[in-house]
Amino acid sequence: MFVLRLASLSALLFAASHLWAADASSAQTLRYTILSNGRTAGNEVDVYSPGGHIDSTFEFNDRGRGPKIAAHYVVATDGSPLRTDITGNDYLKAPVDEHFSIEAGVGHWKSTSENGQAAAPGFYVSNNGAPAEPALLVGALLNAKDARVRLFPAGEARLERMTEVTVESHGQKLHVTEFAITGLSFEPQTVWLDDHQHFFGLPGKWFALLREGWEDTNDQLYALDRKARDERYARLAEELTRHPAHPVVVEHVRLFDSEQAAIREDQTVVIQGERITMVGPFEAVSIPKDAEIVEGTGKTLVPGLFDMHAHAQAGDGILNIASGVTTVRDMGNDIDELRHLQDQWERGTAIGPRVWKAGFIDGRGAFQAPTGLYADTADEAQAAVNRYADLGYVQIKLYSSLNPEFVPGIVKTAHARGLRVSGHIPNGMIASQFVEVGADEIQHINFIFLNFLATKVKDTRTPERFTAVGDNAAKLDLQSKEVNDFIALLLQHHTTVDVTLAAFEGMFTGRPGKVSPDFAPVLDRLPAQVQRGAYTGGLPVTEENDQLYKDSYQAMLRMTKRMYDAGIPILAGTDATAGIMLHRELELEVEAGIPPAKALQIATFNAARLLKQEKDLGSIAPGKRADLLLVEGNPAEHISDIRRCRLVMKNGVLYKSTDLYSAAGIKPAD
Repeated sequence: MFVLRLASLSALLFAASHLWAADASSAQTLRYTILSNGRTAGNEVDVYSPGGHIDSTFEFNDRGRGPKIAAHYVVATDGSPLRTDITGNDYLKAPVDEHFSIEAGVGHWKSTSENGQAAAPGFYVSNNGAPAEPALLVGALLNAKDARVRLFPAGEARLERMTEVTVESHGQKLHVTEFAITGLSFEPQTVWLDDHQHFFGLPGKWFALLREGWEDTNDQLYALDRKARDERYARLAEELTRHPAHPVVVEHVRLFDSEQAAIREDQTVVIQGERITMVGPFEAVSIPKDAEIVEGTGKTLVPGLFDMHAHAQAGDGILNIASGVTTVRDMGNDIDELRHLQDQWERGTAIGPRVWKAGFIDGRGAFQAPTGLYADTADEAQAAVNRYADLGYVQIKLYSSLNPEFVPGIVKTAHARGLRVSGHIPNGMIASQFVEVGADEIQHINFIFLNFLATKVKDTRTPERFTAVGDNAAKLDLQSKEVNDFIALLLQHHTTVDVTLAAFEGMFTGRPGKVSPDFAPVLDRLPAQVQRGAYTGGLPVTEENDQLYKDSYQAMLRMTKRMYDAGIPILAGTDATAGIMLHRELELEVEAGIPPAKALQIATFNAARLLKQEKDLGSIAPGKRADLLLVEGNPAEHISDIRRCRLVMKNGVLYKSTDLYSAAGIKPAD
């Protein structure tokens, strides 16, 4: 999520001339530290020189991934843009070669993914610029009429001054101000500046970027960030949430029976308060006299969807509910931050889904995850399991840097405490060994393939866990004895697989300058600046392996179907953009060969049953909680109809999908 935030904030490169007025005769250098869960993970250096020149270098390491950027900017004394040149590599190590210039009143831009021009004025939003760039945009917005500016290639940015504070560190004080920029992403992007309107920082829990020497201000600034964010989402909850005063009746509706994976026509469903009270054919149901009637003709009523692989963030709440996702399983997060979000969503002070929590455990080191608890000894591992169990978590998720020797002990303790165990396969282990020592579930389809590539992969903590699959998955015989034996092992141990197909589609099949298939179905509904990300490509490929990586992704789909046909439980989870990517996950399951009604069952009743919540959730029946999604069409036959959300109910509370999507800058599906 930090990477997405940087992509949105790594934006617009122009500023008013006063940014350099104080430095007209000499260069000024500002340095920044990037922190990952309190640990230094990278840096940024910005040099402001006479004549409106800025040179910026920026890099960080996130488990072997991460950008390395060198950027040069030239801004005219009147604040108008002249030139931008950015080179290096992006987060997935693909080459960056991005340029912008103003010539004869026309802005020209060209990169590996874009090539266009438009009449000035306007502000170019760089795809791969340094995080300090939003400070320049703030300066321009402060000088713009109505605090808004037109963006290149498309869209509009707006500005809101949020809060200000004097921070103290190492015996010094500095006054800083928080600004929110709207128009770059699904929610306002905030940035802290000093009184010279130079970038000061982006505080955060997982990742933070702060001026060198002021790193210890992160918690203070993040608390202010969170307060402002909470106030915004509380206002939206008040505006967009409706608590029906009378029973709600959906009549003449097509109902998806998730327990049987079947459609029942011309049904009527009665909801009173938080529960469903009656379900049956229209003529057989007694409708309360004071009921609020919802006409269901031509529509399908589906149980609330489950996203079984989320990393919940505040902005995800609205995206999920708008998309009919009323329950998520969080697969790794900051303990306090997730508790805070869950409390808000449960109380209704923010809009969001139910949350079931998996506790994240990794080993320390260069490739450690940016969140969760760390264990470098067996005792630390046991303590982590018990802490999560005491906090009411339902599952333990292990990660790639954990010592494999700790896994059997973790499994034993977790099972004794009633928790499932899943995860990435720790480096030095393969999936079959993970299953044999008692793990209940495997995250990500790539780890299924890595089970057969042990001799070809040096370190699965690194991006090799992606590139090795791209190089080899298409070559694996899915009917071979080794694959058959592995599938038999999964069956024997009742192992579940959380495939996250949508998380890999763009990575393996996205190419610079072409719309990534995962975003193609929803592209024209997204905010203008978000759309650009769909063209930036995925893993770096060559002419020699371009088709091979696409074929390897198709092998992922075939392996998913191979496991499904064998009776191995498959889960629907995103590990990607909330809400809209669960729809894509279901489409991909169907593309793999799973019938649409069965894909819907996977995302509803099967998920509820795995979480042991089938008595309350996962199907539409009397006595169950009123978690429902009303869509146009029939997704049990045409799975993409699941995108045509109209009404969503969570625990008897009503939401209009159109209004929620609009709050995130997304157009509703037709």
